[in-house]
Amino acid sequence: MAAMELLAPAGTVETFGAALDGGADAVYVGAPGFNARNLARDLRLEEIGAMIRHCRSLNKKLYVAANSLILERELPLVIENLALLQELGPDALIVQDLGLIRLVRDYFPQLKLHGSTLMTVHNSDGVRFQAQLGCERVVLARELTLKEIGTISAGRGETEIEIFIHGAMCFSYSGLCLFSSYLGGKSGLRGRCVQPCRRAYSSRGKGAGAKGGGNMPPKGDSGRYLFSMNDLTGLEAVPFLKEAGIASLKIEGRLRSAHYVQSIVAAYRKVLDAAPGYEESALSDAKLLAEQAMSRKTSSGYFFTPQPAEAITPHHSGNMGMHLGRFTVTRRAGEQLTCKFVTKAALAVGDRLRLHIEPSGERTAFRLKCLFVLGRQEESAASGSKVSIELPSDFQADAGGHVEVYKIDGGFRLGSLNSTVLQTELVGRELSGKRKQLAGTIKGIVTEVCAVGGAAEMPEQREKAAGRGAMQGLTKKRLAHLRPVRKKVPLEWWLKTDSVKLLQGDLAFTPDRYLLSFTKQTVLQAGKMKVALGAKARLVTWALPPLIMENDLARVRKQIQLLLRTGFRSFQLGHLSQKLFFAGEKAHLFADYTANLLNNQAVAMVGDSGLDAAQAGIEMDRAAMQELLRGCRGGEGISGPGRKRRSIPVGLTVYGAPALYTSRLAPDHFQYERQILSPRDEPYVIRKKEGFTQTFPEKPFSLLPYLEELKEMGIKYVVVDISGGTDSKRELLELNDRLSNSGRYGKLSTFNYLGTLE
Repeated sequence: MAAMELLAPAGTVETFGAALDGGADAVYVGAPGFNARNLARDLRLEEIGAMIRHCRSLNKKLYVAANSLILERELPLVIENLALLQELGPDALIVQDLGLIRLVRDYFPQLKLHGSTLMTVHNSDGVRFQAQLGCERVVLARELTLKEIGTISAGRGETEIEIFIHGAMCFSYSGLCLFSSYLGGKSGLRGRCVQPCRRAYSSRGKGAGAKGGGNMPPKGDSGRYLFSMNDLTGLEAVPFLKEAGIASLKIEGRLRSAHYVQSIVAAYRKVLDAAPGYEESALSDAKLLAEQAMSRKTSSGYFFTPQPAEAITPHHSGNMGMHLGRFTVTRRAGEQLTCKFVTKAALAVGDRLRLHIEPSGERTAFRLKCLFVLGRQEESAASGSKVSIELPSDFQADAGGHVEVYKIDGGFRLGSLNSTVLQTELVGRELSGKRKQLAGTIKGIVTEVCAVGGAAEMPEQREKAAGRGAMQGLTKKRLAHLRPVRKKVPLEWWLKTDSVKLLQGDLAFTPDRYLLSFTKQTVLQAGKMKVALGAKARLVTWALPPLIMENDLARVRKQIQLLLRTGFRSFQLGHLSQKLFFAGEKAHLFADYTANLLNNQAVAMVGDSGLDAAQAGIEMDRAAMQELLRGCRGGEGISGPGRKRRSIPVGLTVYGAPALYTSRLAPDHFQYERQILSPRDEPYVIRKKEGFTQTFPEKPFSLLPYLEELKEMGIKYVVVDISGGTDSKRELLELNDRLSNSGRYGKLSTFNYLGTLE
């Protein structure tokens, strides 16, 4: 058995050196411009190239995280960077975007691929599917138990498995979090997460209003930091993962300090290198090292149980670092803002501090430049000292609140590694020459792949280019005699519901198709529903959820076979690996918005996989949507070297309350079906659905007023999602009025459509 790799993060040259000094076997860094961490400054390509050479000289590896979703307009720069990265020769790219995978396969085959945890691989089918896409290694979801990891690893074939072993945990499954994006367009899937999970929330009774503000919960209410996960520590899980044949243990933290990275890497190095008989001693030493890293409160995550009791500490903010104290009053001396408090730990000039503002939960970080102890300026202060520190000039506390102070990084000196050792300037000169040599090749690929940048077509030109009608004749040819007469909605529309009763009822509106949620309850009613619906049953598409855990795979396979035998032949996939359920079957398959398609190459990859149509990413703004659809049309018939692109219709969810978080965790402090309020009084609701915890906005978003515009852009079908609702007559009448744009009801959120997706 090959030795297990210890993989460390690096966001700067300093942390790169710290990772190597700590004993890492490999390091991963972010690709400039398309990695899923919003760093203050991305590493430059010449720095990455120098790091690759340095690692090679030490017989270590360097991986590049290119794991952000890519917008259509970003494809030209991505193509240029891929061409240069291929010249630099990293040991692999860590990827999320299906379009990026397609570009690498078609144009940059020397680059090896690792599937990011943002691809939400949570079962063995996910590993097999990523292997089919060309990924040599798959990073599993962080929500798996050791038993599940072992089962998945046992059936991995030649594909390597990588596991996150230490660092920050997201409340939602990676790849399924929309909360940050919904708040204002800062997409967590594109590295811009504003961490709404770290904010304080308050609960209200069901149906209660927001009067009185949502900053503090009422007496006895279980509010506060409902979603703020403690950090993961997997020191005790290492022996089990070794036994399971895991290839790599990954430490999270490209935003962390050099002190943190070196301490955590050294801790895991001790456990991995422990001689037989000294494992307990090594584990004890490793825990001490990890405690010095100034992380958040930690837990073992999901390794030992699917419902870890210590995953969240709801009355603790979840801040990273060592708690120093709190203050309520600030003073201004001239232009300088200051505060006073008694420090609970040693403090020194040069330490990096974070201020957590209560009750809003906002945070700000800064490097301490000036420190006073009992009125005298000092370089350091001992625990228990009365100190005064200078604050950032633009700092503002909440009225009536207080501020918690944390130390998140101590002083750290870089070892022997520096820019001279890394030969950054030499690599930069070589890259400059490569850019000139590759300019023609890059331009040719961009011309083949991209349609953004030219003049926008007139609407009639778009219609001519799109030309094949909704669903490329899929429903026209096979369902023409069943299609209802469309009266109000200007393009093909599908109604998504989790109510069989609604399908059988007499609706005031008539959708072209029904998307029925694939649940245990709805599947049990499939036979009776088929009889009751008659010919109308052929208009039903079953919507599979994005998560099907390993233990449920066999059951779901049987249920799908039952549906196929009953005569249902249309399915929407929540995760593209679900196409493996239909191997050898004649079925019409569509991709849900959870496939996260933001560029024409990602859409083309879905077409390559044999699907009939796909929804565009639900996060997209108007400009990004227009560019995507232009790219899909402009690239019809073009694919890459030696093959023709299979163009497929693109749909869009235009109405509904999407799950902003989808989590495995169901903590005791949650009160389901009750309104919760953010610090800004934004209302949400938490629900249990099919074994998962999901958080939804209280009201749906709606793009229904923009259907004509979307049709002209090239959208072929739209989805109206009322699943999770009560199906009351009042709600259905309101939906009918909104479909006809009667103006009777007030405006709803448009998600990011009228804003900006970052």
